[in-house]
Amino acid sequence: QVQLVESGGGLVQAGESLTLSCAASVRTLSSYTMGWFRQTPGKEREFAAAVSGRGDKMYYAESVKGRFTISRDNAKNTVYLQMKRLKSEDKDVYYCAARIYTGSVFYTQARWYAYWGQGTQVTVSS
Repeated sequence: QVQLVESGGGLVQAGESLTLSCAASVRTLSSYTMGWFRQTPGKEREFAAAVSGRGDKMYYAESVKGRFTISRDNAKNTVYLQMKRLKSEDKDVYYCAARIYTGSVFYTQARWYAYWGQGTQVTVSS
């Protein structure tokens, strides 16, 4: 059983930065591909970023590329999403997601991930 808990959401002004954290209750975090998704209520969950088990490969949606950075500290069982130069359109609930690596990775697809956190709200004012 995997539990993911996001934290770090809050209210920021456009252009400011915010870093989200995802604490994972797993035995070996490096066995899991980790992702960050965001969602506006009533809409489909949208891919933002993903990182491979060892942290050597990162993937980003075009909308966040150059502004967001995903990273992981497997020793701390924690994944981060550093968000810079935030825009009003970044205002969403952000979710941490995980799936154990099985040889195939569909990192941009929410349906592929097996475990999800409860979400943390990011509000960007302008």
